Amino acid sequence: MTQSCAQPVVLVVEDETDIADSYELWLNNAYEVYRAETGEVALSKLDELAVDVVLLDRMLPGVSGDEVLDEIRKQGYRCRVAMVSAVQPGIDVVEMGFDGYITKPPDKEELRETVERLLARSTTSCRNTIHWSPGSQHYSQNSLMRS
Repeated sequence: MTQSCAQPVVLVVEDETDIADSYELWLNNAYEVYRAETGEVALSKLDELAVDVVLLDRMLPGVSGDEVLDEIRKQGYRCRVAMVSAVQPGIDVVEMGFDGYITKPPDKEELRETVERLLARSTTSCRNTIHWSPGSQHYSQNSLMRS
């Protein structure tokens, strides 16, 4: 369910209002931005909207970001997912199935570049291949497996 002529849709799943406000401010001029404060609300919005990219906080009250990601993949939603966390990724994320990983706090450019990169890849089958370079906070699951 990808939208063809409309602005791409980004779902920001973040329980901290100030952070969600920043993400929305940084993205709303280029994308149609929706918000969810919990995993339950995020899954509900995914049922209602044609979401292209999800910015998903890992540490949510109730249903965690990891559980939301599992459900997104199980249900076959056709969206890209960037996990957003204050925790540096470790070996535990290798099998998660995300499309991008952003370490908090991202800056405006990092967040926008991540969304743009995920949208550019949305028609390809290279899910889970995230570009990483030294000094960057973008990680590749392939690079994590070699760590």
